[in-house]
Amino acid sequence: MNFEINSRTVNNQTAVVAPVGEVDLHTAPEIKQHIAALSDQGCTQIVVDLSRIDYMDSTGLGVLVGALKRLREKDGELRLVQPTPRVMRVLEITRLVNVFQIFHSEEEALNSLPGGGA
Repeated sequence: MNFEINSRTVNNQTAVVAPVGEVDLHTAPEIKQHIAALSDQGCTQIVVDLSRIDYMDSTGLGVLVGALKRLREKDGELRLVQPTPRVMRVLEITRLVNVFQIFHSEEEALNSLPGGGA
């Protein structure tokens, strides 16, 4: 199974995380650790690009919810970008579309953050 996490910092408080592949019991902990490390480094605004996720199970959803909670405790935010139709369906079924702010582009998500993300 191919899985990787690409990320970049936009500024001292903002980062974009872009996992690729399947997010499940085996790979979700990597995303959790990656986001936690960014948070520990001072990033309180994180955009997660889901455009290259083929599959996401409940473990992956739990990681996203946990990351949102952790960031909000630090007065931060987490935004989701371009979930694939399959992932969007899971977000809809679980009603997490009411919890997360979901955007069509990275630029939109970054602009929605306090300070415009830049």
